[in-house]
Amino acid sequence: MSSRDPIGRREMDSAVNGSPPNEGIKTARAAIRILLIVVFLGYIMIWIMMPTNTYRQIWLPDVRAKANSTYFGVQGPTILVYTFPILFIAALGCVYLHLGKKSGYSITRSTNSDNHHLAMWKRPVLVKGPLGIVSGIELSFFIMFIALLVWSFATYIHVSFANITPQSAEKSGEKVWEAKLDSAALRLGLVGNICLAFLFFPVTRGSSVLPLVGLTSEASIKYHIWLGHIVMTLFTTHGLCYIIFWASTDQISEMLKWDKIGVSNVAGELALLFGLAMWATSFPRIRRKMFELFFYTHNLYVLFLLFFILHVGISYSCIMLPGFYLFVIDRYLRFLQSRQRVRLVSARLLPCETVELNFSKNPGLSYTPTSTIFINVPSISKLQWHPFTISSNSNLDTEKLSVVIKTEGSWSQKLYQTLSSPSSLDRLDVSVEGPYGPASTHFLRHDTLVMVSGGSGITPFISIIRELIFRSTTLSCKTPRVLLICAFKNSADLTMLDLLLPVSGAPDISHLELEIEAYITRDKEATTDNQKLLRTVWFKPNASDAPISSILGPNSWLWLGAIISSSFVIFLILMGILTRYYIFPIDHNTNKIYSYSSRAVLNMLFICICIAMTASLVFLRNKKQNAMEAKQIQNMDAPTPMTSPGSWFYNADRELESLPHQSLVQATKVHFGKRPDLKKMLFECQGSSVGVLVCGPRKMRHEVANICSSGLADNLYFESISFSW
Repeated sequence: MSSRDPIGRREMDSAVNGSPPNEGIKTARAAIRILLIVVFLGYIMIWIMMPTNTYRQIWLPDVRAKANSTYFGVQGPTILVYTFPILFIAALGCVYLHLGKKSGYSITRSTNSDNHHLAMWKRPVLVKGPLGIVSGIELSFFIMFIALLVWSFATYIHVSFANITPQSAEKSGEKVWEAKLDSAALRLGLVGNICLAFLFFPVTRGSSVLPLVGLTSEASIKYHIWLGHIVMTLFTTHGLCYIIFWASTDQISEMLKWDKIGVSNVAGELALLFGLAMWATSFPRIRRKMFELFFYTHNLYVLFLLFFILHVGISYSCIMLPGFYLFVIDRYLRFLQSRQRVRLVSARLLPCETVELNFSKNPGLSYTPTSTIFINVPSISKLQWHPFTISSNSNLDTEKLSVVIKTEGSWSQKLYQTLSSPSSLDRLDVSVEGPYGPASTHFLRHDTLVMVSGGSGITPFISIIRELIFRSTTLSCKTPRVLLICAFKNSADLTMLDLLLPVSGAPDISHLELEIEAYITRDKEATTDNQKLLRTVWFKPNASDAPISSILGPNSWLWLGAIISSSFVIFLILMGILTRYYIFPIDHNTNKIYSYSSRAVLNMLFICICIAMTASLVFLRNKKQNAMEAKQIQNMDAPTPMTSPGSWFYNADRELESLPHQSLVQATKVHFGKRPDLKKMLFECQGSSVGVLVCGPRKMRHEVANICSSGLADNLYFESISFSW
């Protein structure tokens, strides 16, 4: 579903340096891959067979007879069939990804003969529409998923309606259509649970499942949006059908019942209300204009899931549990990381109201280009977290991490005003979550890279260019030819090109085939009043601040796998003890039946305790290790310069002291008062494999996608980088 390949960063470095791959690791990864595919296919087969009589009358009774016990009760078979396979994939996938960082697979450039068929599937087939830009692979999976939902509902209806006759309806005091409405309403809820089971996978930022298929959380947000709309459509229809049924059968009082055993109607209604609140504020028009309302309302997912579990019971909830279980682990790790204030070294203020924040980082922290990091500034908002692309390169800047922030919203405007205020600012409290990014630098496979950006959309490409600079200079390896097409509104925005090179220690870029075509759409010529100086603000160190580091250390995948597996095993042990020695005696030695709601609450409590306990232990261990490494970081403080450097592009006629700066200016052509002819420029690109990356306004992304999907050029490989949820 993505052109990103799940290959570790060290694999590429090994290939570049010419080191042979470890055959043992390669064999182990191949065996793990086959096992993961088999388990996943079996898991999908269960979903396909679930609505059939074969599953309900043969498979399920057989599984219950073998898996049902006094330790797990009826919950045991559901955990075995639906929860265990996904958690097994997630834990074993961590081992697979860890081995990928140690192995050395050779990476070759893609050719038409080898990858033409696959490239055709990766091209956009839908550009304008409710789904946005969709590739052939994405559309195929979407159609298959919809087919699964239609198949499930149709089969449920066919099986249930076969048992509804005038005689059976009369015995229950209902009409035939009322009985069928009751049955259809229940089946809509069952089908909605299929979507809910997959809803949390795309928003698990540190997921070990998404990299297995070459995805990142940032690229998967649209799948979460699709699933969210389908979930709420099905659950809303499910609730409305039941209201109509109760009204027609004079059972409207059912809406106020909270049964101790079975389904609780009140809990379901509360869950639906919270879901509707999230759904109503998630539509693009509201989300973009009132982001804070969307952001705060979306936290109602906790109450939505709480009352959903109380509605259907913990046994049935285990069907959707694995995705949410992995999300809770990731969310708690993010919470632990966000409690630490990070060391902000400096901030570069550009005349175009853009700021570059430079953080101290642990030298052992490595990340790939286009990675993102979430930032929180308590002095602006204690609750808001905003994602930004990392512009620095972990190879060029071993002790620094940088992000670029364009003032386009109220939060970023307040940040820029705070940093640019005349009063001296010694320190700014900042917390981060991440970084998160792709598992590999997949763009190295192409002969030519064309990067099309609009406004602040240039920021992801800064990290890519710096990575190519590192590989062409330090590693002396062949890199793709780069064409950067950037469009800005005003000439002041040209200063964003100053960020292509680091503040200090800029390497020689003469080995990189770089061409920059900059277009200024509104100004006919460079305006003199925008020739301002770049200003750098330096911050004093604080003992409580720490460099940015990986929350789980260098072996993060192994530690994540340990958290997933150990927490789940401890949960099973606690649940078994609870069921055998507390719930089982009540259910079987008395005339009472233990409350479903109480059972659900205890299970959720155990899940939270197990995750918090195991994740906290691993976090504290790695925190001590990170603290020891942080002491080895040299003091990065520097005196505040008397003057700030000017823009290289506004002062190109002055004597340039740095060869990299001079090479960058010479590689740039600025066009005033017009827009780029993207169709002509893309079709003129030479090479058997031309990677086309675009980041910018929706209209620009659609235009580039149309060009690449037209079929007029077989060598164009499209990928959109979008952060507009």
